[in-house]
Amino acid sequence: MAANTNGAPPLTVSPLAVSLGDPAGVGPELFAQAWAVRHEEGLAPFFAVGGADVLKAAARSRGIDLPVVRIAAPHEAAEVFAEALPVLGDEDAQARLGQPDRSGAALALHSLTHATQFALSGAASAVVTGPIAKSKLAEVGFTQPGQTEFLADACGVAHGDAVMMLAGPNLRTVPLTVHVALSQVPALVTRELIESKARIVARALARDFGLSPARIAITGLNPHAGEDGRMGREEIETIAPAIAALAAEGLAVTGPHPADALFAAHERDRFDVALCMYHDQALVPIKTLDFDAGVNVTLGLPIVRTSPDHGTAFGIAGRNVASAGATIAAIRMAGQCAARRLSPETTA
Repeated sequence: MAANTNGAPPLTVSPLAVSLGDPAGVGPELFAQAWAVRHEEGLAPFFAVGGADVLKAAARSRGIDLPVVRIAAPHEAAEVFAEALPVLGDEDAQARLGQPDRSGAALALHSLTHATQFALSGAASAVVTGPIAKSKLAEVGFTQPGQTEFLADACGVAHGDAVMMLAGPNLRTVPLTVHVALSQVPALVTRELIESKARIVARALARDFGLSPARIAITGLNPHAGEDGRMGREEIETIAPAIAALAAEGLAVTGPHPADALFAAHERDRFDVALCMYHDQALVPIKTLDFDAGVNVTLGLPIVRTSPDHGTAFGIAGRNVASAGATIAAIRMAGQCAARRLSPETTA
């Protein structure tokens, strides 16, 4: 797979909005680290929503001298980004690293809500979300299963049409089913779901990644992709017919592929994204190949949303050991996708 995570189109976009994530986790320190290497990494200007004191404390934990400038509007971020990290909003918290609490969750929810609103209004060209603690957020009014569903609701998009893609330098994968028990997966794998997700993926990769037509490899559900029905009939009765219907529409789809061989080095250049049947089938290869550079991208939204593909990591927060690679990659990818949406050559 040609990931092409570098080389964004040379277009000027509005600054990116960053939501802090839980201030007791690694999110703030990694955003501070990303700002510190902004020039070397060629990152588009971004601003944090709230948490100026949280960010400064998180930066100190990594030995970073982080100048912060409060801004009154998103467009001001570009003016100060070269010299300081722009922060919009006075909301803050006294975070205890590794110890999430309600006040930190309230800041995280505020930051997520307003960063999303800036992206929806066009004041920000994209939103990059820090990792959250869902159980604490639920205590302060967060009702969705996760940030993807929160973004979908904010955008007026059905949850099923907000598609999670994991992307790194070596691989892109999309899980057809996500956070459900493995025993439930066979009943959820339907022709309609495969076709719907594949169409969303194809449109998004054309619009945001410049891949048209995107080459989509679709996995089987069973070992060896069912081996002609000897190990299950889902490939014959459900997955192959869906692939045939998609191909008839003009999509560049192949499969069903045995998942145990699809991600070998000599196979990955043959597709742009793998549409996998369940969570671990998609996430194990991306986390094996691109653990410190994996990005969670939400496809199917009217706005660009990316996030580092890791959690809050409370156990190592403030210890200067968490890698900023995925956060840097998420910021870079958000800027690139936003720029492509401005390009007159982009396919909608």
